[in-house]
Amino acid sequence: MLMQMADLMGKVKSIVITGQCIGGTTASLSALFLLCHLLSLSVYPPMSVLCITFGSPLLGNEALHRSIRRQRWGENFCHVVSKHDIMPRLLLAEIVNHIPHIQALLQFWHCYMASPHLPVAGLSSQVSNDLKHILFHSVLKDLELLTQADDPSESLFWPFGSYVFCCQEGAICVENVASVMKMMHLMMATGSPNQSIEDHLKYGDYVAKVSRQFLQARNFEEGIPDSSYEAGVALALQSSHLTDKEPVVVMAKECLQMAQHSDKPNLNAANLAIKLSKIVPYRAEIEWYKACCDEADDQMGYYDSFKLTGASRREGRVNINRHRLAQFWNSVIHMLESNKLPHDFDRRGKWVNASHFYKLLVEPLDIADYYRTGMHRERGHYIEHGRERRYEVFDKWWREKSVPEEENKRSKFASLTQDSCFWARVEEAKEWLDNVRSERDATKRQQLWHKIDNFEAYARQLINNKEVSKDVLAKNSSFSRWMEEWKEMKSQVQQITPLFPGFVDGKVVP
Repeated sequence: MLMQMADLMGKVKSIVITGQCIGGTTASLSALFLLCHLLSLSVYPPMSVLCITFGSPLLGNEALHRSIRRQRWGENFCHVVSKHDIMPRLLLAEIVNHIPHIQALLQFWHCYMASPHLPVAGLSSQVSNDLKHILFHSVLKDLELLTQADDPSESLFWPFGSYVFCCQEGAICVENVASVMKMMHLMMATGSPNQSIEDHLKYGDYVAKVSRQFLQARNFEEGIPDSSYEAGVALALQSSHLTDKEPVVVMAKECLQMAQHSDKPNLNAANLAIKLSKIVPYRAEIEWYKACCDEADDQMGYYDSFKLTGASRREGRVNINRHRLAQFWNSVIHMLESNKLPHDFDRRGKWVNASHFYKLLVEPLDIADYYRTGMHRERGHYIEHGRERRYEVFDKWWREKSVPEEENKRSKFASLTQDSCFWARVEEAKEWLDNVRSERDATKRQQLWHKIDNFEAYARQLINNKEVSKDVLAKNSSFSRWMEEWKEMKSQVQQITPLFPGFVDGKVVP
C-alpha cells in the first residue's frame, strides 16, 4: 500500500477511500494508516484524505477517538448509517453469545452483494426468524442500556468522525459521541427485525436519493420556527423521518439539542482563560514569597525556607495558594482529556507557557512539602514515587513546543530553575552522600560514587548555562551545603589515596 500511495502523491491532490460493512472498517484503517504516514512525511501542501463508510461496524475505543480528535482528523471520516441497519450497531452491544448468528448474517449479506440484481424487498425472509429476532432485540436492549448510562465511556467502542443517518426522507449529520449512540438507538427502535436486515442492503438507493431530498423544499406543519436553530432541528427531524406521530420524536429532538449544545471547546477555552486570570493573585503571592526568601538574611533560599519553616503563618498562606493552583491545573488537564477543549489546546503558546511557569514556580514547593512530611521514607523518593501527574503532562507540552535554540542562551541566572525537579535530585544526592560513608559493599559503594559524580556534573552544567535561580547558590541552601560536604569528602579521598590506592575503587572507607 505504501508503494501505491507514494506513486499517487505526486499525481493527485486528494484520495477518497470507501467501503461497506466490514469493508468500511478496512477503509477506516487504511485512511488512518495513510494519515499517519503523511504526518510522518510532513508533506506540503498536505494531501486531502476522505474516508466514507456505509453500514460499517465501529472501530476503536475511547483512546482512539481522542487521538483522532487531537490530530483533528475527525473531518476526514464520514460514516453513513441507514435508519434501521443493525450492522453499525452490533459492537455497541454484548455480542459474545451471538457470534454464530452474526456469522450467518454476514454470510447472507455477502451472498446478496455478490448478486446485486436481486430485489431487497422480502429478502430478509430467507433469514430465519429466530436469528433476526435474537439479534434485533439483543442489540436494541443493550443499546438502550448504553444510552441511559451517564458516562458513554462504559462502551468498549467509541464512534469517531461524522455520522450521517439516512432514510427514504433524507439524512442528518451528528458528531457528538453520546448523540451518535442515542440516535442509533432511537432510529433502530422505530424499525423491525426484518428492516434491520434489509436496511443494510439499501445504501445504494439512499445515496441516490439524498442529494435530491436536500434540494426539495421543506414544509412545516406548525409554521416556520422563530429561531434558525429550531428550524434546523425541525428539518433534521424531517430528514430522519421521525415524525410527530412517533413517540420517539421528543427524545430525538432532545438528542439533537444535546449534540448542538454539548462540548463547546472554544467556549470552554475562553472560560478557562477567564479563570486563569482569576488565579493570578495566588501565583503572584507565591512569587512575592520567593523574592522575600531569596533576599532573606538567613540565605537559605526559596526551597529550604519553605521546607524548614512550613508551619509558619506566611508559609501556610503559600501552601493554600499552592493547593488552589494545583486544583485549577488538574481541572484543565481533565477537561482536555475529556475532549472539552480544542484539539490544539496543549499546543497553544499561552497555555504551554503558563503551565510551564506554574511548574517551575510551584513544583519546588511540592518537593519541599514531600520531604518535610517524610513521605520519601514511606513511598520512596519524589521523582519516581511522589511526582504529580500534571507535571509530567506539562513536561510533554513543553517538549512538543518548538523553541529556537537562541532563546535558550542566557546572560544571567534564571528567575526560576529550569529543572523543576532539581531539588528532588539534591535530596537523592544527599542520601547517596550519607550512604557512601557507611556502605561496606565495594560494588554498591562504587555505584553511589558514580551517581554522585554524575549529579555534580549535571548541576555544574545547569549553573554554567545559567539555568538555575540564585536561590540554588544561596550560602545556606541544601545544594550549597551538599557541595561543601562533597568537596570535603573528595579532599579526604585525595589525601588517603596515596596510602590506600584501592580507596577510589571503593575498597576502603574513611
